Amino acid sequence: MKQTLLLAAIALLLALSASARTLSVSSPDGNITIGFSLDKKGTPYYTVERGGKTILAPSRLGLVLKDAPALTDGFSIKSTSTDSFDETWQPVWGEEDEIRNNCNELRINLRQKKQKTMRDIAVVFRVFNDGIGFRYEFPRQKSLGNFTIMDEVTEFAFTDKHTSWSIPYKAHYYEGIYRELPLDSIGTASTPVTIKTADGLSMALHEANLTDYASLNVDANPGSPVLKAHLTPWSTGEKVFVTDVRTSPWRTLIIADNDAELMLSRLMLNLNEPCRIEDTSWIKPQKYIGIWWCYHMRTHTWHEGERHGATTERTKRYMDFAARNNFGGVLVEGWNRDWSTYNFSFTTPYDDFDINAITAYGKNIGVDFIAHHETGGHVANYETQLDSAYRYCSDKGIRYVKTGYSAWAIKDLLEGKERHGSQFGVRHFRKVIEIAAKYGQCIDNHEPAMPTGLQRTYPNLMTQEGVRGQEWDAWNAAGGNPPEHTVTLPFTRGLAGPMDFTPVTFNFENPRMPQTRVNTTLAKQLALFVILYSPLQMASDIIEHYEANPGPFQFIVDCPTDWAKTVYPEAEIGKYITVARKAKDSYTWFVAGATGKDARKATVNFSFLDPDAKYLATIYRDAPGTDWETNPTPVVIEQRKIDSTTLLEIDESRGGGFAIKVSKLY
Repeated sequence: MKQTLLLAAIALLLALSASARTLSVSSPDGNITIGFSLDKKGTPYYTVERGGKTILAPSRLGLVLKDAPALTDGFSIKSTSTDSFDETWQPVWGEEDEIRNNCNELRINLRQKKQKTMRDIAVVFRVFNDGIGFRYEFPRQKSLGNFTIMDEVTEFAFTDKHTSWSIPYKAHYYEGIYRELPLDSIGTASTPVTIKTADGLSMALHEANLTDYASLNVDANPGSPVLKAHLTPWSTGEKVFVTDVRTSPWRTLIIADNDAELMLSRLMLNLNEPCRIEDTSWIKPQKYIGIWWCYHMRTHTWHEGERHGATTERTKRYMDFAARNNFGGVLVEGWNRDWSTYNFSFTTPYDDFDINAITAYGKNIGVDFIAHHETGGHVANYETQLDSAYRYCSDKGIRYVKTGYSAWAIKDLLEGKERHGSQFGVRHFRKVIEIAAKYGQCIDNHEPAMPTGLQRTYPNLMTQEGVRGQEWDAWNAAGGNPPEHTVTLPFTRGLAGPMDFTPVTFNFENPRMPQTRVNTTLAKQLALFVILYSPLQMASDIIEHYEANPGPFQFIVDCPTDWAKTVYPEAEIGKYITVARKAKDSYTWFVAGATGKDARKATVNFSFLDPDAKYLATIYRDAPGTDWETNPTPVVIEQRKIDSTTLLEIDESRGGGFAIKVSKLY
């Protein structure tokens, strides 16, 4: 519960020296400390220490404005205040059923006297046991009304050129391969940037609560470990128009002892606002299939014609399959006009798609029709239809919408000119989420801005793309995603929030594009359904391939997408990962492991199980001789009794993995 500290100097280890103008605030366990100071020119700096060791050396703060003096120097400390938070909240859905928000806060109110003007801003720091967050606040005042930010000079002055993983800023829609590089060699990179130090610390630099602002990227310079903020600009060069929203997003740095702890941090979610949707009973996690992979295989088309995929008959057949196999929904792409011109209507089905019959049929058998709203990047066309489109969905009983902004025909830019992560894109995506919440729809947003934890505030934002997903294995000229890609994503893009990667492809070859393929074993495809977290999780393949492989597919039939607890028995970025998730409102656990390009022997420690219980483990693993390149599909399915003392060794083939359903016996 939030408390105002009467004895802040003791509880927060806050120290103020008028001569040095320095302040500090520590985490609840005292292990992480942020320092703040002003130099002789009144320029603000901050530092971060952990266990007495410097993580960030003095790092500059400030902003450059358009047609106004910069907010970079000339400051004095007007006042300070402190606060403390210790609460436990329950997410509507997630990787655990409870999240603790425990941190200490220091607010520094700064006053700038410059060129006969006096302006006040604030810098707010929050320190958690696993990292830090800070943001700028801009109180409305006569000398600082609406204004325009041209640059944010925020620095992250790391003390060494640590090893890092990031994607280039210019990767379209954030669909890039994460590169392992020294920190000074990443150029301009999108966040999250994941970092490992020589002494074993794991860190992640990102942002939280991106609201009416530009997405954060960072600039690196060769030879220097200092990163500088690089905001995604408008096409006209401005970064942020500050009007009614008077705060920046939180700049965040998770600091953990190892890779497993890094992925368990909920710092980003804790820096977002509580849920604004009063009745969330309609927001339901589920798994789904779709009329989708057939388009990537080029056997069917999005637009109407002889090979049109989105027909009434095919959709009903997919719904029947979903009902038989414990799937909650069927995504249909290409159901609406007009895919041949990209002049989309979101309330006009094609003639061979009877939406009334389909939604009625789905309701009768308990399967949702998941509508697809592709925009082609034409945001203005979509926004003129937003209210009518989502009212239409509500009237038809449609509860899930997948949005898309694949603007390949218009330079991969929204309206042919604005980047998805710009303030323009951020404003649009928020508008869609809020309209969808008004009419009772959950959103799966493809080609988004990079997620920053907004699902806490709007849990109808269930999942997003912003990742180089499985579709690249269908048509990428370079041959698809490499085996290490999927054991890198949980430590990088996965830290930003749920991702609609679309795993579980059972057919590994594409005869239309033989140069590409799925670069995993079949057992690893099962594992990815658990490893790559999404509460709205898709099984990507056509249903005929699942019908032909009922044994392995049973794991997906049994597996939920909402969890009460998550642990990571083994994890090393880019090499391997093992995750165990406990199903919500159940005693059943689902365990999954995967490796990258190298074969290995996984050792699963089941100490997370109830020590007083016995369990039955149903194991799906790579068969002897399985290899992602030469022999990807053999799977061994076996059962054995286990308990909390069990150490289970499992051979993972190159590009392979395993999946286990752990059922409580007594």
